[in-house]
Amino acid sequence: MLRKAALFGLSLLVLSGCKKEEPPPPPQPPPVAQAPPQPRPAPFQVTGVQLGKGIQPDNTVQAAATTFGPKDTIYLSVTSEGVTPQAVLGTRWTFGPKEVLVHEETKPITPPSAKPMHTEFHISKPSGWPAGDYKVVLTVDGQETQTQTFTVSKAGGTSAKKR
Repeated sequence: MLRKAALFGLSLLVLSGCKKEEPPPPPQPPPVAQAPPQPRPAPFQVTGVQLGKGIQPDNTVQAAATTFGPKDTIYLSVTSEGVTPQAVLGTRWTFGPKEVLVHEETKPITPPSAKPMHTEFHISKPSGWPAGDYKVVLTVDGQETQTQTFTVSKAGGTSAKKR
């Protein structure tokens, strides 16, 4: 019996020596460096308005003016920056101290990026504008943001008026 026990112990010793060693686990890959978060785009805002007698293909004013002749087409270029899913720009053109409505218009816009964007509005009257003082009020989503005053004179010309 002692012999069997010794033989059994020796068998266990031999078998444990034959055990296959497990390879070490592979090293962990280095952590992926994450790019810093993009800065949040600026919120949408109107950064400028300009009146003029002509408009460029990019909707900027070609000939800035605040005094116009009776038969001139009067352009308003609105510069906006920032990002918004959609905004509605509006204009309300009035004449004289009683602010008689001449024209009202809205344009929905969707700025494609944070780059400056130009939107054009204009009024014309083939029979001629009455001479006097006019005002155009710009709104964004119904809220007044800018006001420009201008004059129609029988002679036309250029002067600067901004409020």
